Amino acid sequence: MSQLVEAIARWVQHVIEALGYPGIVLVMALENVFPPIPSELVMPLAGFMASSGTFNIVAVVIAGMLGSVIGALILYYIGLWADEHMIRRFLRRWGRWIGISEDDLNTALGYFARHGEAVVFFGRLIPIIRSLISIPAGMCRMSLPRFVFYTVLGTTLWSGALSYAGWLLGEHYDRVAAFIERYQTLVLIAIGVAVLVFIYRRAIRPRLQRPA
Repeated sequence: MSQLVEAIARWVQHVIEALGYPGIVLVMALENVFPPIPSELVMPLAGFMASSGTFNIVAVVIAGMLGSVIGALILYYIGLWADEHMIRRFLRRWGRWIGISEDDLNTALGYFARHGEAVVFFGRLIPIIRSLISIPAGMCRMSLPRFVFYTVLGTTLWSGALSYAGWLLGEHYDRVAAFIERYQTLVLIAIGVAVLVFIYRRAIRPRLQRPA
């Protein structure tokens, strides 16, 4: 682990040991708002501490879920208060330079309006995306009860999987972070490829198809 990650890991351990379950809630809430605090360090540690008798594994998962929901709600309200008109003005003026038009924004918001539940649920299982997905949910004015419901489902699954992995691995709980890092790398590669394909289809291919 890098020095930054090691420092964060020590701080996380100190908070959890000092505050117990409220510490898990606090750190997981911050993890959603500040992604440099990775949940793959928090929940496996809490799972390991549960395996040693310090915590109850069910209570650990619930605490992780509650913290994640609190952090997600903060970002949801940021999206709710975002100035969509400013974004539209930006796209009308500069969108052609980045290959994104106001119509693309309408399409994206419409897709989220139709499939928001699935996006929120599955987004909770993807590093980085699991934090950011709350902002478009707020921008699309997704129903708060539905947002909370699918966030609870997704974050419970995520927190449960990481906690159980820490329970199984015991003192080697930190191996979970290495696995998630590889998983995250694959996700970032997939997102990068998707962005390149989008740019090609929206900006490059139309220019190549123009008559000489």
